[in-house]
Amino acid sequence: MGLSIAMKINFPLLALAVGAFAIGTTEFSPMGFLPEIANDLSVSIPQAGLLISAYAVGVMIGAPLMTLWLARFPKKTALILLMAIFTIGNVLATVAPDYMSLMGARLITSLNHGAFFGLGSVVAASVVPKDKQASAVAMMFMGLTIANIGGVPLATWLSQNTSWRMAFAAISILGIMTMLALWKALPQDHDVVKPNVAKGLRVLTRAPVVLALLTTVMSAAQCLRYIPTLLRAYTYLCRHHRKPSP
Repeated sequence: MGLSIAMKINFPLLALAVGAFAIGTTEFSPMGFLPEIANDLSVSIPQAGLLISAYAVGVMIGAPLMTLWLARFPKKTALILLMAIFTIGNVLATVAPDYMSLMGARLITSLNHGAFFGLGSVVAASVVPKDKQASAVAMMFMGLTIANIGGVPLATWLSQNTSWRMAFAAISILGIMTMLALWKALPQDHDVVKPNVAKGLRVLTRAPVVLALLTTVMSAAQCLRYIPTLLRAYTYLCRHHRKPSP
């Protein structure tokens, strides 16, 4: 069996996995209802697709900045604050009156992404014995995997049967649930270690780290390169194969 019975009932890991599920769902779910967003906000589908790109830019900017800012807080408090930012961003997306407002909401939502997974991995490894730390981190990231195969299709179904705003509202509720789960399940820690920024940046000069980053970038690019083609094809079909009016 992959994970031990004790691991399966580890509530701190479950809370972290729920957070990973929420973040993974909000990251890619707009791909499933880009036409609805484009139609409602009077923009093209490729323009609506930039909402996903904006999220990626926010992750890149937010990861180092949020990690440094939250270093002054205990890890439990920091994770709850990150999910609060996540929830606020999705609430703003729910009520966004126009395209630029939605773009800003997506940027706010994305700020928590990198820091959550960084801090979450540390916390996940700290709540299990040393020989199970790798499995603990894997269990947290399992929430991200489940989001891609379950959360994103569910958000797409919800948006197509109600509205895209309801999808973001549901994700906001998921964010609140994650905050409550983290508050209840994670042990309270009072150790606050001030980060050494210079030492942290020097890590980026190591060959294994650079290779790992390049591998991640290339893998993500290969996984997502089909999206622009699908968007162009869908736009073409919408323009040239509209149903004739009665």
